Amino acid sequence: MAAPAFVERLNEQIGHEFSAHQQYVAIATYYDALTMPQMAALFYRQAEEERDHAMMMVQYLLDADQVPVIPALPAPRVAFADVVEPVATALAQEQRVTEQIYELTRIAREHSDFASDQFMQWFIKEQVEEVSSMSDLLAVVTRSKHDYERIEDWVAREDTGGEADPTAPRIAGA
Repeated sequence: MAAPAFVERLNEQIGHEFSAHQQYVAIATYYDALTMPQMAALFYRQAEEERDHAMMMVQYLLDADQVPVIPALPAPRVAFADVVEPVATALAQEQRVTEQIYELTRIAREHSDFASDQFMQWFIKEQVEEVSSMSDLLAVVTRSKHDYERIEDWVAREDTGGEADPTAPRIAGA
């Protein structure tokens, strides 16, 4: 059985993941409006990933005989000063989520909730990848902020969209 403190915090995290989903949709539409289809596609995919993360957490709670609580969400940020700011926002968000994932893992361990601890391990690995890729993207966008085509070329070359991870937790409804 999942520790009550873990369940409470995981329900909060579901909200954070859905909030990240909405923020990435807002970023994607910002780049879409600038006719930057590679950047838009990258962030639309990121939005899908965040939604999937929330649904993995929902499925875990259901599997643990807990009732998922889907919280209300604040509106995402939609206005940005330049092409760098959305990526900086995304990186800060990924860094914040990493700390939240670490805190969830700490809670699971503190309560000897070994199943929840094991569940969180995939998210730790995922966050390392997310922070690294957003850091790289921020460096490229900062360096090329006045050359949209250069940014688009880099994303087209470097962002392959990834493969499905067979070790990922189940997604509710999938």
